[in-house]
Amino acid sequence: MTKKLNLKFVLSIGLLLISMVSTAVAQQNRRASVTRVQIRDAERRLADMGYWTGIVDGVIDPATQAALIAFQKWEGRPITGEFTLEEIEAIRTSAGPEAREPGYEHVEVDIDRQVLLIVNEEGGLRILPVATGTNKPFVYDGQTSIAYTPRGRFVVYDKVIGWDVDAPGQMYYSNYISGGIAIHGSYNVPIRPASQGCIRIPMFAAREVSRLLKIGTIVLVYDKVSFVSAKPWVEDPQLKEAALATAAHH
Repeated sequence: MTKKLNLKFVLSIGLLLISMVSTAVAQQNRRASVTRVQIRDAERRLADMGYWTGIVDGVIDPATQAALIAFQKWEGRPITGEFTLEEIEAIRTSAGPEAREPGYEHVEVDIDRQVLLIVNEEGGLRILPVATGTNKPFVYDGQTSIAYTPRGRFVVYDKVIGWDVDAPGQMYYSNYISGGIAIHGSYNVPIRPASQGCIRIPMFAAREVSRLLKIGTIVLVYDKVSFVSAKPWVEDPQLKEAALATAAHH
């Protein structure tokens, strides 16, 4: 009886190992079947849709991978960061993102999708993955707060060039929109909310984003249940200037 049980155990382990090896081989073959030309074509399509790919060359660098992750976030796909034949086909057939409120220069932060869109007057996009507030308690300087990214319409009212040495954590090229909340570069931009309230973007894009987000840039932060239009500010610039002056003095 014992020998039969041992034999069954050995067979079970053997089948499990065969299954694991087969799965690994299948995954390796799937990756190997994607060529540099296919990746370059996928990059070009991502760039055409507005995703921030960097140079379109078929090389998977941090910008290329961030563009793929942003695509997967926007489309509600599993966030793998890996180019497979299935992902490349999805990229090829996607209609591409659209701004929530096109027609003027501004930034949108979609909390649900965890992406940031830089929108120009013609509706052109540059899209990055982000990590926003966790909505969990955290302690800083002896006080407990909630890691919440505020929703609403804001303006960039202050900027820091390089590392923000006066801020908690590592913040690179900070663009402040509300109190201590800023859009800034970070080495840690996971696929889910992770910050104390700030909007983290990948380091490779931080300087360029800072250049694009001049003082007074409108920033819309929203989720599926909250959206505030900034069209009144566009139609009457004095309203935006008043909001900028208020933010700068708080």
